[in-house]
Amino acid sequence: MERILIDNRNDGVTLITINRPERRNAICSKTAIELQQALTAFDHSEQRVAVITGAGNEAFSSGADVSDVPELWRCIPTVGVDTDKPIIAACAGWSVGGGMILPMMCDLIIAAENARFSYPEAKLGLTQGMIAGLAARIPHKIAMEVMLRAKILEAQRAYEVGFVNEVVPTGTQVEAALKVAEELAAMAPLVMTTMKRFVTRDILPTGPTERFGRYRREAEIVAKSEDCAEGFASWREKRPPVFNGR
Repeated sequence: MERILIDNRNDGVTLITINRPERRNAICSKTAIELQQALTAFDHSEQRVAVITGAGNEAFSSGADVSDVPELWRCIPTVGVDTDKPIIAACAGWSVGGGMILPMMCDLIIAAENARFSYPEAKLGLTQGMIAGLAARIPHKIAMEVMLRAKILEAQRAYEVGFVNEVVPTGTQVEAALKVAEELAAMAPLVMTTMKRFVTRDILPTGPTERFGRYRREAEIVAKSEDCAEGFASWREKRPPVFNGR
């Protein structure tokens, strides 16, 4: 991968780093696909917990790369990637737009003291709407301030309203997140995945953009399947298809 670094540690924790510090870890189309692939590989592996971070301390992610706008839904946990395993975001500096949605959809957030969470789309005249899920995760009126007034949540305020779990000195956020991940990796995996599945499936509401992304992912799985390729091949070759369910 060119824009994502993956470290599968021996303790059952996978560290995934968005590695575009020169662009404040902006998510371009290739970054979104690589991050989706990294999270999918994590879900299919024996690893138990993932930590997602951005290279450096200037930004977790400045959001969608306007020079190469991504299909952002692809790299969002529970939307573009369906996993019941815990995912922790380690955020420093700016988390903007889609770069805020990504940690929002993780299970836990460890924030550096310099962390800033911003969703400025009301000032730009464009939104994909997934930020609506913020109102299910922090108090409604505060979420509306972030969405409608483009109010910035600084690290301490984000902690006070329950958006982040811990605030740590800048530069130590990854270490702190890995420590929490190690703790989770030692827990009973079936209990962890069951609790997460119950929460994401039955407790947290899903907005229209989240549902759209999930439908796109499910339809894409069929379109890229061996059965789909076999169906078209059999049609071209004028023979009965032999499907295998993959």
